[in-house]
Amino acid sequence: MISSPYEKYRQNAVQTSPGQLLIMLYDGAIRFTLAAIDGINQKDYEKSNINFGKAQAIVSEFRASLDRSYEVAENLDRLYEYMNYLLIQANVKKDVASAEEALGYLKDLRETWVEANKLAPAALSEAKHG
Repeated sequence: MISSPYEKYRQNAVQTSPGQLLIMLYDGAIRFTLAAIDGINQKDYEKSNINFGKAQAIVSEFRASLDRSYEVAENLDRLYEYMNYLLIQANVKKDVASAEEALGYLKDLRETWVEANKLAPAALSEAKHG
């Protein structure tokens, strides 16, 4: 039996694949962007600012962690850069439309990674047994 929250965290960390971690980061960016939009709608600009900052930090981490040896990385980098721009504009101008555009990209990319994560175990299994 896991006795402490720290032990539970360590156990989960060991069981989390890089693909699952990426999806969790997308979930966080989506959640923070939604909270920031909610902050704008409620005119709680401190809430929107804090949550836009958190979403931007995740998008910046996506950019920093790209494996540039793959051609697709440059396209992803440009998309992440644009999403970051949208989040900044949404925060500065309190513009829900910019935030929702960024949110759409985050959701689309998340779904792409969910599908890729489902395919990855099958591809690894085929490679091992192929």
